[in-house]
Amino acid sequence: MRYALAKALLPFLIGISVVAGGRQNLEAPKDLDARVTAFLQQHRNDWHDLNVPEADGQQLYDLVIKNGYKRALEIGTSTGRSGIYIAWALARNGGRLITIDIDDVRHRQAVQNFKDAGVSAFVDARLGDAHEIVPTLDGPFDFVFSDADKDWYTNYAKAVLPKLRVGGCLATHNVYGGRGRRGSNGDYYEFMTGLPYLENSLTPGGVLISYKRREK
Repeated sequence: MRYALAKALLPFLIGISVVAGGRQNLEAPKDLDARVTAFLQQHRNDWHDLNVPEADGQQLYDLVIKNGYKRALEIGTSTGRSGIYIAWALARNGGRLITIDIDDVRHRQAVQNFKDAGVSAFVDARLGDAHEIVPTLDGPFDFVFSDADKDWYTNYAKAVLPKLRVGGCLATHNVYGGRGRRGSNGDYYEFMTGLPYLENSLTPGGVLISYKRREK
């Protein structure tokens, strides 16, 4: 029902940028690390709604920092834990994050969490259907985190890989390899590992990290 309602409202919602629209190349405040760290510690046990574990959030932060990524896309905001880690890293690199979620309640909570964590200036949070929004986004991106509806992972990848810079990374949550393991995204794993221009690695926690090493 909630999904159907959101779909009905899409003409009004798609493309809405509710956090810091249009601002780029902002400098991170000097107290950002302390503020984000304090927020994450205070809410360490509060992330129950489709959010990533703490270890995965830290891994996303490390990927962005290590590679100097600046233009990121997140498909599936939930209430913002992963987005906070990504935006925190992007703030240190001088970049920004676009993040998308279809659920109004989760979206509004994420916007508040971004504000409270001190990263809202580095986030463009959009409410709408990622099936429709992602193909319309202008690239290029250098980092993409996919963590929305699992049966649409391949479609998301097909939409974003042409917009991903060489050297960029597509990280996908909750992926488990193995031929025929459809319930564990085995088909998606086979699709990604079958693309010759990607370098793939699967973490023990089920994050598929795919670097684009060259164009098709």
